[in-house]
Amino acid sequence: MIFQRIFNFIYHRYLIYSNPKKYVEKIGVDVKGEIFVYVMKPGMFGSEPWMITLGNNVHITGKCQFITHGGSTLIMRKKVPDLEITAPIIIEDDVFIGFRSLILPGVKIGKGSIIGAGSVVNKSIPANSVTVGNPCKVIKTTDELLEKLKPLSLKVGHLKGAEKDKALRKIFNKL
Repeated sequence: MIFQRIFNFIYHRYLIYSNPKKYVEKIGVDVKGEIFVYVMKPGMFGSEPWMITLGNNVHITGKCQFITHGGSTLIMRKKVPDLEITAPIIIEDDVFIGFRSLILPGVKIGKGSIIGAGSVVNKSIPANSVTVGNPCKVIKTTDELLEKLKPLSLKVGHLKGAEKDKALRKIFNKL
């Protein structure tokens, strides 16, 4: 029994770093396609990971947290013993979730949306929206953001690894 628990602990830690998608699926998240989790940490998908759905091409950056229940009900259960606020979280295809964002119960993030770093998403987000803040608010469409970013592009986004690093060093005179 104790050896099984130790093995599971070590195996989960190994999966977190070696194969985040497999870890996310193993803990019960419904993964519909390719996902990218940067800086995975235990517990980031909460205590009910099976209530979370991730679409295809979803990018989740470091220190994000998914919460499917309202813990504040715990102190109210003396008055209403069966009080429970729990709801699924749905992340559609082609979504980017910025660093330290918090996704709360019952939220659906629409296809093609961008959640800015540090956002607290407490209500559903329409497709193709750029959102930021606490609480998270739509500030523009992804098409509007794209038009703003195109003239600023360094034109190296298609490169990978050492090739990209070399190109960036050249651009910033750090060779």
